[in-house]
Amino acid sequence: MATSEFEIQRTIQAPITDVFARLADVEGHNQWMAKKGSILRQTKQTSSGPVGVGTTYEDSTRYGTTPGEIVEFEPPRRLVHHWWDKTSSGRTKIEGWPGYTLEAVSEGETLVRHEAKLKTHGIYNIATPVLVMIAKKERTAVLDSLQKSFE
Repeated sequence: MATSEFEIQRTIQAPITDVFARLADVEGHNQWMAKKGSILRQTKQTSSGPVGVGTTYEDSTRYGTTPGEIVEFEPPRRLVHHWWDKTSSGRTKIEGWPGYTLEAVSEGETLVRHEAKLKTHGIYNIATPVLVMIAKKERTAVLDSLQKSFE
């Protein structure tokens, strides 16, 4: 098993509650995520009820469909997702934990720390450097799109 972690930061010109609400709106990502520069095609919430710990979703990407779940939900400061990809026999190949820690810089400005953890299993360990490169590009696209959505 190989694990990689990295962090990207952006200052968003919006109140912390607005930034958190936008990040926490699972299907709302479809409205503000860039169509170019991202592997994400669509996100669909697969559980009912309001978003919180245990909310499940499915991401359709150019690499296929990936299930996920919200594992930390502390408005308006912390949000962490967990997604995974499995083999046809059910063994985990890759999993990730993209998370956000928000800090109010001022009333209308929020510092977003986007932490990402990627774990590969078995034979997929050899692909870790390429997967980390893809993950960094994707996580940067998310923050760039989030920032633009408030302009």
